[in-house]
Amino acid sequence: MSRYVRQTQLPQVGTVGQTAIAAARVLVVGAGGLGAPVLQYLAGAGVGHLTIVDADVVSLSNLHRQTLFREADVGRSKAEVAADTLRALNADCTVTALRQTLDPANAAQLVAGTSLVLDCADSFAASYILSDICRDAHVPLISGSVLGFSGYTGGFCDTAPSLRAVFPDLPDRAATCATAGVMGPVVGLIGAAMAQMALGVFIGQTPSPLGQLMHFDMQHFRTSGFRFDGTPEPADGQTFIAQGDLTAQDFVIELRDRVEAPVPVTPTALRTTVAAYRQHRATPPHGQRAVFACRSGLRAWQAAAHLRSHWAGEISLIATGDTPPTPRLPE
Repeated sequence: MSRYVRQTQLPQVGTVGQTAIAAARVLVVGAGGLGAPVLQYLAGAGVGHLTIVDADVVSLSNLHRQTLFREADVGRSKAEVAADTLRALNADCTVTALRQTLDPANAAQLVAGTSLVLDCADSFAASYILSDICRDAHVPLISGSVLGFSGYTGGFCDTAPSLRAVFPDLPDRAATCATAGVMGPVVGLIGAAMAQMALGVFIGQTPSPLGQLMHFDMQHFRTSGFRFDGTPEPADGQTFIAQGDLTAQDFVIELRDRVEAPVPVTPTALRTTVAAYRQHRATPPHGQRAVFACRSGLRAWQAAAHLRSHWAGEISLIATGDTPPTPRLPE
């Protein structure tokens, strides 16, 4: 008996749908809480090729929600452990593990040649970078986010509007699972929904997962959703660039203090805070590009939005991510 018989017997799948699933090349960014159910269900369904991008390592505080990992995996690469598990789950699935961070410098190359992208990174910058790349490349993007007891997933790009069209602005505060907490089963629920949306794209499910957003509130045990087909793309959005794309002519604002980032994003950067920048209204000289840098991209976005309110020049953002700890010298 075929291992896929329980899904191919569905009239919405059949042999044609299973062939499409087997031919799919999927990029999954993030092998954590959302990535765990996504990867297991896609490998189990027989997706032909999975590429996993994650620079992080397994930590003990991950294990309540990142079900691909075990205590013995603490300290190991998430991407590599996930790939080993998936290969053992289904030999039909080719798995590539990339221990790296997605950023504007490598995003286009990673997306090229893929059938679909799943954004499981739960990062503002990664979501908007992937949305911009997938929109321009006409590649479907399934993106999800979760915090506390609630979260959402949606199908963007290709035949649907981009994530940027649905979420043109970032929230006022950047809470994370590390700072605000999260329930493991809620992460699994949303990750499973993301996997189903991805498979729905491959089998041509109707209504299409693309153009659909689903919200889960497990504090009050409610779900909701809406379609966003036809939502217009914003005329002017804040775009992320890689640190290596900075030039000597850029007007750079470093929004991390010296404790957070002893070394600024570039030696000539002006250090300040979002509040101070809003007060002083510093603008770049004519013809220069303004570049705002912070860890997650949120402060950069907020400062850029303030500048945009009274300046029409070019603006870019840099999300540096977590600064690696400085190695301790032997005493």
